[in-house]
Amino acid sequence: MNDPEPRESPAVRCGEEAKRRLTVAQALVAFLARQWSERDGRRRRLIPACFGIFGHGNVAGLGEALAGAAAAGVDLPYRLCRNEQGMVHTAAAYARMTDRLSTLACTTSIGPGATNLVTGAAGATINRLPVLLLPGDSFATRRANPVLQELEDSRSYDVSVTDALRPVSRYWDRINRPEQLPAALLAAMRVLTDPAETGAVTLALPQDVQAEAYDWPEELFAERTWHVPRPRPDEGVVRRAARIVTAAYRPVLVAGGGVIYSGATDALRGFVERHGVPVVETQAGKGALPYDHPLAAGAVGVTGTAAANEVAANADVVIGVGTRYSDFTTASGTLFGDARFVNLNITGFDAAKLSGVQVVGDARESLTALGAACGDWASPPAYRSVVAELGARWAAVVDRARHADPQAPPTQAAVIGAVNDAAGPRGVVVCAAGSMPGDLHKLWRSTDPKAYHVEYGYSCMGYEIAGGIGVRLAAPDREVFVLVGDGSYLMLPSELVTAVAEGVKLVVVLVDNQGFASIGRLSESVGAQRLGTAYRDRTGAPLPVDLAANAASLGAVVIRATTMAELRAGLEAAKAAHRTTVVHVSTDPMAAGPDGGAWWDVPVAEVSAVAAAQAARAAYETGRKARRLHLHPS
Repeated sequence: MNDPEPRESPAVRCGEEAKRRLTVAQALVAFLARQWSERDGRRRRLIPACFGIFGHGNVAGLGEALAGAAAAGVDLPYRLCRNEQGMVHTAAAYARMTDRLSTLACTTSIGPGATNLVTGAAGATINRLPVLLLPGDSFATRRANPVLQELEDSRSYDVSVTDALRPVSRYWDRINRPEQLPAALLAAMRVLTDPAETGAVTLALPQDVQAEAYDWPEELFAERTWHVPRPRPDEGVVRRAARIVTAAYRPVLVAGGGVIYSGATDALRGFVERHGVPVVETQAGKGALPYDHPLAAGAVGVTGTAAANEVAANADVVIGVGTRYSDFTTASGTLFGDARFVNLNITGFDAAKLSGVQVVGDARESLTALGAACGDWASPPAYRSVVAELGARWAAVVDRARHADPQAPPTQAAVIGAVNDAAGPRGVVVCAAGSMPGDLHKLWRSTDPKAYHVEYGYSCMGYEIAGGIGVRLAAPDREVFVLVGDGSYLMLPSELVTAVAEGVKLVVVLVDNQGFASIGRLSESVGAQRLGTAYRDRTGAPLPVDLAANAASLGAVVIRATTMAELRAGLEAAKAAHRTTVVHVSTDPMAAGPDGGAWWDVPVAEVSAVAAAQAARAAYETGRKARRLHLHPS
């Protein structure tokens, strides 16, 4: 989206103080249009547009305000989505693509529209991504209660369905009077632009309050620029961290999403090249170092590579940068050995994990400070040679997995290889849930920190197409490849309509494997015998569902591919198209990608009449014995 310069709006005089008489919704829209973020001297619109679906809870308030915005000289474009959850995914993807410096507002009606926001809000908050939610609410005056879709709670009339957004929001407020709006708006903008606190921000707006007029101080609508800080770490902590790092013989650096959000990839590269520290990457941190860099050991954890996991397991010092150490990164506490941890993070909450030395600050500033404190120290050359050899072995595994006979039915790994080739250095892959994120993490070769966009903090089915829209809106000069399985596609196909209506061109690769491949394999591994993971009717026959026809009915161009040759040709045709194109390809759900060897803690039934479950329980007992709590102070 473009960042147009804000325009002045007319004011009226009321006594000695300039006032503007607007409804609460009109004031909210006028305020949002004047908010900017700034970091490193670059300014951009903080809220450049508003997505929404209207109902009786917001149509007369925010609907009227957005409809009349242009006539009032207010620049806040409105975009229609088809599902409230989807619009939050779009906003979160937009925020991630802009390094959390810009996001979108999302308005819904009261009732189901508001509760549909919860899943998207949880995903945004878990992934530390700013989104602004503006759900309608019941009457503040209670003059008409119960209104349509109002939740009546016998404990209190103050309880509403929008309260469901409290635990998944970093800031939540209900505007019961116009006078409450200014303070709430300032608080909301502060959280949206705070790299340590950011996440979903909710302002619940009772429908009668939205339409109520008030004389607003003119300074409320003055242009505001919110500076996004780069906090520097404490010098004493940096010195302590440097003493640990420079004593290491087998160090490893875990690059998380914070490296990319901070724009710290150059600082990361300078640090590891100077000190000879190999880098392993989380899902959010993938691309922080180009895949072909000599010190890039690859993806780490449950969905990681055998090479990266071996490096991590043998490390004596682990430097975590911008990672929250999820269970997939640590292999449920079994991956790292008797290592000491140095954690560079914008939040003390994440920096304190695994008993690490807490270097709290901006990732770029912290890496620069730690690098200077480490002086000329570097890891032994022999160690770096071992890491390079492990990486070369894994590269050969990837080459074999991605290779396929052009006339053969595609495997999922081969599909990923074909999309990777089609995307080139600037294309962006978008994915979220199922088996594909695991294979992508291991197999995708990224040379650009913005070329890999996999939502795996919440692993939310249905994120993919909506997220792809957000990515393309934030980066219209990049081709966006949405990889979505049939299970995830059926959760939220409606946002194809949004892409078509808004002219947002996507290449959607719809991988049809007749069910839930990832959970099918997991189900089998714990003795649940793939129950409920295949698309079959009650007789066991495949369902007569044509997903390609469904995509075509929603307005997309559709290309069907049955062989690798057809898939590659279809991808090239989709790239050349001027509108959203779906490439439908069937794969074998039983053909798994290469395994990185890490363990994941999924409890298995302690007693069972099923022999497979009994065997799985025995393996589970063995696996969890390797778990470490990492309680020793670093």
